Amino acid sequence: MEDKTITVPTHLHTAGKLLRRSAACIVLAMPAGAGQAQNHWSHYGASPGGGHYSPLTQVNPGNVDQLELLWEHRSGDIRQAREGTPGSAFGERDGPLPQSSLQTTPIVVNDTLYYCTPFNRVFALDAASGRERWVYDPRVDVSQVALTNCRGVSSWQDPLPRGAACEHRIFTGTLDGRLIALDGRTGRPCEDFGEGGQLDLRADLGTRRPGEYAITSPPAILGDLVITGAQVLDNRRTDAPGGVVRAYNARSGELVWYWDPLPPGTDPRLTDPGQRYQKGTTNVWSIISVDPARKLVFVPTGNSTPDYFGGLRGTLDNGLDYYSSSVVALDGASGEVVWHFQAVHHDLWDFDTPSQPTLYDTVRDGKPLAALAQPTKMGHLFLLDRETGEPLFPVEERPVPGGDTPGEYYAPTQPFPTRPATLTPEVVSADTAWGITPWEKAACREQISRARWQGLFTPPSIQGSITYPFQGGGNNWGSPAIDPQRGIIVLRTNHIAGIIHLIPRQACDQHPQAHPQLGTPFCVTPEVLLSPWGLPCTAPPWNTLDALDLASGEKLWSVPLGTSRDMAPFPFWFFRGTPGVGGPTVTASGLVFIAGSGDHNFRAFSTATGEELWSARMPTTSAATPMTYLTADGRQIVVIAAGGHWSGKSAPADHILAYALPGEPGAGTE
Repeated sequence: MEDKTITVPTHLHTAGKLLRRSAACIVLAMPAGAGQAQNHWSHYGASPGGGHYSPLTQVNPGNVDQLELLWEHRSGDIRQAREGTPGSAFGERDGPLPQSSLQTTPIVVNDTLYYCTPFNRVFALDAASGRERWVYDPRVDVSQVALTNCRGVSSWQDPLPRGAACEHRIFTGTLDGRLIALDGRTGRPCEDFGEGGQLDLRADLGTRRPGEYAITSPPAILGDLVITGAQVLDNRRTDAPGGVVRAYNARSGELVWYWDPLPPGTDPRLTDPGQRYQKGTTNVWSIISVDPARKLVFVPTGNSTPDYFGGLRGTLDNGLDYYSSSVVALDGASGEVVWHFQAVHHDLWDFDTPSQPTLYDTVRDGKPLAALAQPTKMGHLFLLDRETGEPLFPVEERPVPGGDTPGEYYAPTQPFPTRPATLTPEVVSADTAWGITPWEKAACREQISRARWQGLFTPPSIQGSITYPFQGGGNNWGSPAIDPQRGIIVLRTNHIAGIIHLIPRQACDQHPQAHPQLGTPFCVTPEVLLSPWGLPCTAPPWNTLDALDLASGEKLWSVPLGTSRDMAPFPFWFFRGTPGVGGPTVTASGLVFIAGSGDHNFRAFSTATGEELWSARMPTTSAATPMTYLTADGRQIVVIAAGGHWSGKSAPADHILAYALPGEPGAGTE
């Protein structure tokens, strides 16, 4: 699952094997695609392979404390949380609906900034002034959509422009499963794409329910292909829509290839009229990367549905889990699997591979090597050979706890990277219970004592099992950012525990807010492990900003991110490291920009030391990743979306905030 409302194994399936490669000299080079549109931000992650890196230096550690708000844009697309009627289930008619969340990272192409709202409206703004140029409304009915968000849009440009309409196309997905092509200049649908400018991606999925299938992340662009997966609402039923990844011709909308994530040699099981793809398979809800030079597509997968009971998925070696919780490399021309690396075997924890597979170039043993960094919800960071999927540092298959849930089976081992070390090394026990008062601490100690906890990968149980990190991570979709000059990777990491209760089907009526997991023997309540006052039962910091050396795998620094100022009444503002959503962006000048915490602050840190250099108050929290670009008149602008998040205490909002140095454009020097 992506963001939460909380109420062949390691590589090519060589199980039990210690995978080793020489850890000799590694030197970082520029990431793939970083040379494209360097003064703009033309892809979600800055380059086709991610990285959230800008070569700009106008804003630097010496002047960043002078940044001030330059302009602001507001869409008006806000939804307040809705309470449900008694007995209604989350996301169903008359059930509770969370508030909206503005998670977009804008892109800038041809001096125009493009972004999408939680209701899928697309705005085009003058990149220098924020003045609105056009807006497109796909008219999505969000009345039954549980999680309203849109992380971004994508840009395609005809390599041989002739001055015709739609030579520059903005592609956007919708919460009702459509893929839409818009003219980048006017915002009008490109009539030659699909039917009237759009494709209905739900058509071949079989029976589906409102709000169950949505495109929440920007599609990837590879040549004339537009490639997308989709989010499938978790824990509803075993026969939820499948997680097929599809590539379409960017000009016509014609389907070029698809990847149905089934074990090799397996035919899809089709049960509904018009169904083309297997139901219940792992989906690709997060951000896809591409390597244009190698014509490779890298997809991060979630786990098979439902999340917390896998007894019906088949077998460990050849079940629906075969490609789940993995990073999968696909041939860009055919969609065929080139390699895959599985980060979790038979995932029962919702430990998706949540982050964009991030590409970087390196030199190893004197030879160039194309690499890939893959963060995970467990706080593991896997560094892989981009061409083969082999780990750059040893990965060990270590024994993990089994369970006794009727009808379930368990993976005996899980992959652990030896370098870098896990970002979430903490343990959870009655002795480590935390509380702001002795009463709260005692209540947390009692909760922990009643539950099962045998470390990472303790399986869900009827008794109740603690999961650490909780199902939101660790790391999630906002990380990572890579500074290729310094050889540093920066990630935002949550340090929060959860607790998962499997509830026998006959008792589910007594738990109306449980996730139904229809088709299995259990409904489930995945929750954050909280005290009676709503604070985590684990000690702060609950959120850190972490920097690691990519050559050695060693941690360079770690600092608490955020304070409790906007989460608790005065004087309880002193807690540092408060939970958040979103990720960092890095610049060549040595800055890390990030919001991503429980307070209303947007911050800049030193990439070298982790020292906080600047902070600005926003109207609400931000659940987005920032970006930066240079305008045509020579001013570097830093942009962040601030719109709250359904898991936090701050109200929803709709602010696109642009910051710059004071004075005339170009007053700073590159």
